[in-house]
Amino acid sequence: MNQPLPSDDVLPSDQESGENRHVLLRQVDFPADLRRLAPEALPRLADELRAFLIETVSRTGGHLAAGLGVVELTVALHYVFDTPHDRLLWDVGHQAYPHKILTGRRERMLGLRRKDGLSGFLRRDESEYDAFGAGHSSTSIGAGLGMAIAARQQGVARQVVPIIGDGALSAGMAFEALNHAGSLDENLLVVLNDNDMSISQPVGAVSNYLARVLSSRFYNSVREGSRSVLKSMPVIRDLVRRWEEHMKGMVIPGTLFEELGFTYIGPIDGHDLPMLLHTLGNMKEMRGPRLLHVVTQKGRGYEPAEGDPCGYHGVTPFDPETGELSGGDGKPTYTKIFSDWLCDTAERDARVVAITPAMCEGSGLNAFAERFPKRYFDVGIAEQHAVTLAAGMACDGLKPVVAIYSTFLQRGYDQLIHDVALQNLDMLFAVDRAGQVGADGATHAGSFDLSFTRAIPNMLVMAPADEAECRRMLQAGLEWKGPALVRYPRGSGPGVAVDAGLESLPIGQGEIVRNGGKVAILAFGSMLATALEVGAELSASVANMRFIKPLDDALVLKLAANHELLVTLEENVVQGGAGSAVDEALHHAGMIVDILNLGLPDAYIEQASQAEQLAGCGLDKAGVLDRIRARLAAHRKGEIQSA
Repeated sequence: MNQPLPSDDVLPSDQESGENRHVLLRQVDFPADLRRLAPEALPRLADELRAFLIETVSRTGGHLAAGLGVVELTVALHYVFDTPHDRLLWDVGHQAYPHKILTGRRERMLGLRRKDGLSGFLRRDESEYDAFGAGHSSTSIGAGLGMAIAARQQGVARQVVPIIGDGALSAGMAFEALNHAGSLDENLLVVLNDNDMSISQPVGAVSNYLARVLSSRFYNSVREGSRSVLKSMPVIRDLVRRWEEHMKGMVIPGTLFEELGFTYIGPIDGHDLPMLLHTLGNMKEMRGPRLLHVVTQKGRGYEPAEGDPCGYHGVTPFDPETGELSGGDGKPTYTKIFSDWLCDTAERDARVVAITPAMCEGSGLNAFAERFPKRYFDVGIAEQHAVTLAAGMACDGLKPVVAIYSTFLQRGYDQLIHDVALQNLDMLFAVDRAGQVGADGATHAGSFDLSFTRAIPNMLVMAPADEAECRRMLQAGLEWKGPALVRYPRGSGPGVAVDAGLESLPIGQGEIVRNGGKVAILAFGSMLATALEVGAELSASVANMRFIKPLDDALVLKLAANHELLVTLEENVVQGGAGSAVDEALHHAGMIVDILNLGLPDAYIEQASQAEQLAGCGLDKAGVLDRIRARLAAHRKGEIQSA
């Protein structure tokens, strides 16, 4: 597991400055080492862990604020529970960096999110302490319930502890799992890490006292004993139950969870280690579905992150002394192109509204939300609801624009088919992070959207080759009568100047951008720049196809009639993608021509830079040239084989 780092990477724990830097942390390679420490030493360990986290993430980039908020909670959980035998399920993984540091991966933290390095998320194949792989949110309770059932059926005494944030709790599947778990009697302890939503009473002496009382063995034994006695006295039993719920509902926000069947404890201060140890220790002895509500501060212990927890949620490398983040390449991103277009078109059309599933900043909706607050809707981490909400708006005359990442649109696929396309509703999907996404890796890659949307009737599917084309496609999608989708990559484009107007594009028309010899490259979206480089090297024709659905069949047939080899090039899986659409068009027309479909392979692409990922898939200039030259060589030998 412990792979050596490059020689020029020196871990903060090895940089001695002052007295015994990170002295306790260096003694903890695994949770068993942590459990040998005295409880009084844990606050110092937490301080060292927090400092180490800041120092490493400042060099690698990654998710920072969420991890800073759960340092004490992470220490307490690994101290109280016998991990990895007991299962900790960290929802998403944004909050799991401290967990990684304490579970045998401290020496590899400078490889975080790099090629062949530690994942920024949870992976079962990375560590036995990562009980469940997670890159999308709100899965921990359902997976944890499954593990609790498995433990009972196999006769294994095991604690299962999902840790879920209040934001992730906004997803429907989290409530589906809570609803199911509450109806069973499985040994499940859900920890609600509340760091943002205003669902908590103030944390202080009263709530801490209540948590101590409600989680104590004495209270729960009396409570269970009373229930047994009162079974034979239904009238008094119902009166006592209503009195208990009324009193608890007055002082703690746990009535919902109690009604779902959970024993609710909290809220407690998630940075108070003695309180965490005491409460978790008590709750470990309890049985059945339980929920501990802890209140934490996102960005805790690092002033820049405390002041801007959203900005420091996911960061580029930064100066740990000042908090200053490293900048980009200076070119506007596709996200910014979308943001500017949306605000401009909303000024002219009062019907335009914007919906996002908890990705305001990532999807570029900040400016729209500020300028048009009554037309902006953040539905939380609820992609299915986002799509159906927009469908309802479209039914009654609004023009909804759903801003969503490609990887998250997967979670709303049924709604896309059933609620939107089946009814042929006027709405636009602005699909960000299409294709490879770099350090976020396979869980966040937009590898499949062309395949899964091209199969849906009534859909208009487009992919821009540059910034100016992106703006025109967004406008075309807004004007289209029916559901439309524009997919664009993470980061910036080739640097084409953007006209601030609202000019559209003719639907279903590509263009030949380079005339050449016997090879024609049909490029879709982000791959046009590479296609032009390859075309110049091979004296090949190059077409900017623009539309995946409807495909420009006339252009495909024209190119097929005048070239010996057609090459399709896309940043999407080959199976069912844009190249498949070209194959189908040729087959339907009865044309036989050699065709080479190039795209992402039938595999999950691991984290690396975007350039490294594309090169690894053979989609950089060198890789595309090699594949085409190999096919041409087979032509010369009369040995044409399927690519």
